[in-house]
Amino acid sequence: MSDSITMQVFRYRPETAAEPTWDTFEVPAGKEWMVLDALNHIKDHMDGSLSYRWACRMGVCGSCGMTVNGEPVLTCATYLTDLPAAEPVRVEPLKGFPVIRDLIGDIQDFVHKLKRVSAWIVREEAKPLAGGEYLQTPHELSQFKQYSMCINCLLCYSACPIYRLEPEFIGPAVIALAQRYNLDSRDQGSEHRMDVLSQDDGIWSCTFVGECAEVCPKHVDPAGAIQRYKLAASIDWLRSVLLPRGRR
Repeated sequence: MSDSITMQVFRYRPETAAEPTWDTFEVPAGKEWMVLDALNHIKDHMDGSLSYRWACRMGVCGSCGMTVNGEPVLTCATYLTDLPAAEPVRVEPLKGFPVIRDLIGDIQDFVHKLKRVSAWIVREEAKPLAGGEYLQTPHELSQFKQYSMCINCLLCYSACPIYRLEPEFIGPAVIALAQRYNLDSRDQGSEHRMDVLSQDDGIWSCTFVGECAEVCPKHVDPAGAIQRYKLAASIDWLRSVLLPRGRR
């Protein structure tokens, strides 16, 4: 590997320019550096105005998701040495989200959709604290644990062609997180979530391209969650036809 790496970084500063531009930086090729390390070097030593999100630097918070050489990745988990050595490293915001500034996208759409599915434990009536904990067996935990690994990095949204074509699509991470709570033995909100996700902008918008599962850094498999949801919705519809509410 050479002593330096060329970084081409997407820049958008609405207070000074109406259109985005690209800036080029020659960055030292630090040993075992991630893309995020290179961005931090640029900000600390070359251009302090560069704006982007990051927090934990350990692949846990999900905030440093960006598009690197055309692929949505966590920049804190993407080694510079794993990228083509003869080409510049191109860094831009995640696709599918309006750009606020430089590498920062506006994710309010995701936040609003997450609220729609009540992505938390819903109880029709919570027992008093004196009643103790809601206990679970290891098997009950295993039912939803995979989906609980989602870190809201939104790489799946950036990779999803449906979300870019139909922004009203509720999206893979929201569906996976809805499934996380549906499968939790303590939760009683699955009927509400089914009502939301059975709409035209819900699970039926997905054409099962599967890119969301490919880019997920935590192997949550949102595509699998969507297909499980489609099966559950189909069974729920069939029951409603064969067993009207009064006969169930």
